Amino acid sequence: MKATDGFTSSNLIGVGSFGTLYKGILSDGEKPISIKVLNLEQIGSSKSFVTECEALRKTRHGNVLKIITACSSVNHAGDDFKALVFEYMANGSLEDWLHSREDTSHQERNLSLSQWLNIAINVACALEYLHQHCETPIVHCDLKPANVLINEDMTAHVGDFGLAKFLTVNSSNSDGGQTNSLSI
Repeated sequence: MKATDGFTSSNLIGVGSFGTLYKGILSDGEKPISIKVLNLEQIGSSKSFVTECEALRKTRHGNVLKIITACSSVNHAGDDFKALVFEYMANGSLEDWLHSREDTSHQERNLSLSQWLNIAINVACALEYLHQHCETPIVHCDLKPANVLINEDMTAHVGDFGLAKFLTVNSSNSDGGQTNSLSI
């Protein structure tokens, strides 16, 4: 609450199906963070919170959004409160760039061909890691431009793992190549 100045609208980054995203600063001089506050009245938001925590707990890759911490508590009014704290992505989402919205300085935002290519490579690297190199392979299940976030160096990060599925190898399968979807 303190990091976002009471979740004020001036710190609002966006609203999604399961929650609201705010920009915040934990203490003076530190880098900004993003705080995703779950809307617990929305059906499925608690399951999404658990899935996202589980998926991000198991990932360590430069193109997967880094989670700083998770909060599951009770707020000042005595209601359940769940939030995720992430690295702040200064250049927003790929969705913002695709639709060429003006930035705060009223300049049109355009990407060069090499930036487009680097974003595509970043996303492909993240997916290859999730599918091939995690202890339990993870399928994102909600990959879209709004969930590809871009930091200050124009490096893309895949985020929002609330609908992710974990794949386990079927032990009764002799060739080991088939997988079954196992949801949390």
